[in-house]
Amino acid sequence: MTIDALLLTSFGGPEGPDDVLPFLENVTRGRNVPRERLEVVAAHYLDHFGGVSPLNEQCRRLQQALREEVPELPVYWGNRNWHPYLADTMATMKADGIRHALAVVTSAFPSYSGCRQYQEDLVGPIPVSKLRHYYAEEGFLGPMRRNVAAAAAGLVSPRLVFTAHSIPLQMARVSGPDGGAYEQTLRIAAAEVAGDGPWDLVWQSRSGPPQVPWLEPDVGDHIQSLYDGGAREVVVVPIGFTSDHVEVVYDLDVQLRSRLPDDLVLRRAATVGTDPEFVRMLGRLVRERVAGEPAPPGIALHDVCPAGCCLS
Repeated sequence: MTIDALLLTSFGGPEGPDDVLPFLENVTRGRNVPRERLEVVAAHYLDHFGGVSPLNEQCRRLQQALREEVPELPVYWGNRNWHPYLADTMATMKADGIRHALAVVTSAFPSYSGCRQYQEDLVGPIPVSKLRHYYAEEGFLGPMRRNVAAAAAGLVSPRLVFTAHSIPLQMARVSGPDGGAYEQTLRIAAAEVAGDGPWDLVWQSRSGPPQVPWLEPDVGDHIQSLYDGGAREVVVVPIGFTSDHVEVVYDLDVQLRSRLPDDLVLRRAATVGTDPEFVRMLGRLVRERVAGEPAPPGIALHDVCPAGCCLS
């Protein structure tokens, strides 16, 4: 079936103070997260961002950039956890006569929450295929290299510390068709960005109950250990994220900095955002799919998740 629209697909975020707790309740539904914990996280949004997540505005910018890059296709936008909800957007697309959309997901790596859950969210009134993973594409890696270089400018011997969202160990084990793909692909991307210098991959933004094992080490614990070992310059690289949203701007720029010694030079590289090279790469992958061209060897199209792939 011919693809006749793009659907920018993202996590979502509150647009004002009254949205914050309902948004967090959406995110954590079914996970038995205590109300007190939600209120703590809500304070991050309210105290530092006025209750407005940076993510939605960044999605609007990416939507406009995709419209300019791929003018032959209409570009819609829907979120998992807040307005515009995917279900509402897909209903609009159906009413507009769209027959088959291609989802461009703001997640570059394979995991349940970054891939399969979006596949589940995209079941609706029209068929939606998903653009393949782009973590190994030069259009993703090149901007990250430039962002790292900008963050490291003037430093003598910075340690590169790559971060991604921690997930439960069991979820990490079953990510991808053969298991372990989340950490494996993050390491592939980090190695390509770091080049010959020393680097580490660590984890951030853990949110689960303490009795459930998640990927470790934590970014703050790891950087403290580097400091204790003599490191005085660290560049944090949020390789697991495509935009500077709350878990980047608050968790790394505010919370992480507050945990570490004042004499540690700590810098953070920007995410790819709407870097022109990144947007051009997405456009190329879209046209590749529209034309029915085969993906490179070893890269799955992920129209339909294989059985047992990225289970929750």
